[in-house]
Amino acid sequence: MRALQTERLVKQVKHTYENVVPYRKKMQEKGVEPGDITSIDDLSKLPFVNKDDLRDEYPHGFRAVPLEDCVRIQSTSGTTGRRVVAFYTQADVDLWDECCARAIVAAGGTKEDVVHVSYGYGLFTGGPGLNGGSHKVGSLTLPMSSGNTERQIQFMTDLESTILCCTPSYAAFLAEAIHEAGLIDRIKLKAGIFGAEAWSEEMRRNIEKNLRIKAYDIYGLTETSGPGVSFECEEQTGMHVNEDHFFAEIIDPDTGEALPEGSKGEIVFTSLTKQAFPLLRYRTRDICVLSRKECSCGRTLVKMAKPMGRTDDMLIIRGVNVFPSQIETVLLNQGYPANYLIILDRVNFTDTFEVQVEMTEEMFSDEVKFIEKKESELLAALRSMLGISPAVKLVAPRTIARSEGKAVRVVDKRKI
Repeated sequence: MRALQTERLVKQVKHTYENVVPYRKKMQEKGVEPGDITSIDDLSKLPFVNKDDLRDEYPHGFRAVPLEDCVRIQSTSGTTGRRVVAFYTQADVDLWDECCARAIVAAGGTKEDVVHVSYGYGLFTGGPGLNGGSHKVGSLTLPMSSGNTERQIQFMTDLESTILCCTPSYAAFLAEAIHEAGLIDRIKLKAGIFGAEAWSEEMRRNIEKNLRIKAYDIYGLTETSGPGVSFECEEQTGMHVNEDHFFAEIIDPDTGEALPEGSKGEIVFTSLTKQAFPLLRYRTRDICVLSRKECSCGRTLVKMAKPMGRTDDMLIIRGVNVFPSQIETVLLNQGYPANYLIILDRVNFTDTFEVQVEMTEEMFSDEVKFIEKKESELLAALRSMLGISPAVKLVAPRTIARSEGKAVRVVDKRKI
């Protein structure tokens, strides 16, 4: 594998240097030439790329092939700044399909399966990625996209979907709707492939119980192609990185220093085979760990742990670092639904921090004093996890908006 990675890296560095002006300038500023990279071990000599670099060069600055050689674009949402547009040649699309197909096979998928794709289509990579992977496997593909939950359930029952692909928050929403409709015994799902947003182990167990499936994680970024950069196998102890196409390293997010295997830090990816939009040492901002511990599935690809948060998603509240995933863990451990909302504001130069949590139907029918007791217990659990006390507000069931795509968990009015 390392010999293959070296061969592909040397070729990719030359390709990028010759065709991507912004990256060539970065290499020149660091005093690095393509000839200096002769092994995968030389990767640390190369400069990093981050999302701001891509935004600054929107739309064509990092494109490495003529436009007439491109067959597709995908794009980030642009919710946190200018969009990033990623270009694909046909070879790029074919390799992406292959990576997503590996994820489906690892979840038990075969050509006998019905793959129900409820990720959004269009510019978002989720739908096109798993759609292509399903076709590569030879499965019957239902290109549902997100939304119209009633139709989702109709097709799921009538066509007997066996593998569900969507965001974990939408999977939780679908489970809720299926149970409300009394249709859980008609659902034939055996597995789900969920990604595009952070989700905890507690949420995984909740989805598995409610949909009667095994839930698999998948990871990817628009910048590096989309879902399929890594995928989970039956062991569910991390996601195997497709190392023949993406080289992963862990760095100290503050210093940029490469860290040894087993260290927690920011994961950085280098695209070894992408032609149209090759990124070398792309900083993802995702915090995780890499491991080469032997896996029971027999795959030897390195594993990345489920991301523990993002350096740019971390909330700093009254000087304390808070990740939304920590709050989700507490809520699910306490028996609350996975739907919640964090509201931040600033009053008289002091941060206010409120967590709105839906009650279960059983809890909603209880007496006020009991609900007050539950709020107090939840506050204590959150304080223990976070080291800071939020205001806890229990709200009626189904009053927090459900998500049919990526869930919105934080409303930060301090930025307005």
